[in-house]
Amino acid sequence: LAGPVVAAAVILEPDRDYPYRDSKRLGPAERAALAARLREEAVAYAVGVASALEVDTHNVLGATKLAARRAVAALAPAAQGLVTDYLRLDTGLPELAVARGDARSYQVAAASVLAKTTRDALMAELDARHPGYGFARHKGYGAPEHLRALERLGACPEHRTSFAPVAQRALFGALP
Repeated sequence: LAGPVVAAAVILEPDRDYPYRDSKRLGPAERAALAARLREEAVAYAVGVASALEVDTHNVLGATKLAARRAVAALAPAAQGLVTDYLRLDTGLPELAVARGDARSYQVAAASVLAKTTRDALMAELDARHPGYGFARHKGYGAPEHLRALERLGACPEHRTSFAPVAQRALFGALP
């Protein structure tokens, strides 16, 4: 319901044993430790961000592609090909879109860990800028605490106004 979409791109040395796996199956401390390790051992890494306004303009999929293209474009050295989490980016590079990529590819999993930890940090920053919403706790998702804050405070500039819970509260206030 709130915050940016974040994507990451990583280049890792081939033929090594890496510990990266699906970021959704890791706790915050393990994700943070793996993100720190990744920043040290990656040949290159970059993060791309699409704002809440860009999510509203392009929809979540379009904003995700935009963030991913930004991450790929920021890699130095540049990537020679892409393995994605079932996402076609049409960058002109050879692409392999893998279903459940973050569970099946250490490269995709590493990018997922970096994207998730970066977004979590951004949501903590937004929590400090927009107190009362609880962004640091629920990360902008539709948790009951977040919905109650929307009813109490209304939307802030970081809310995705195209999302129904935000739009409904903006139009009608709290619903019975």
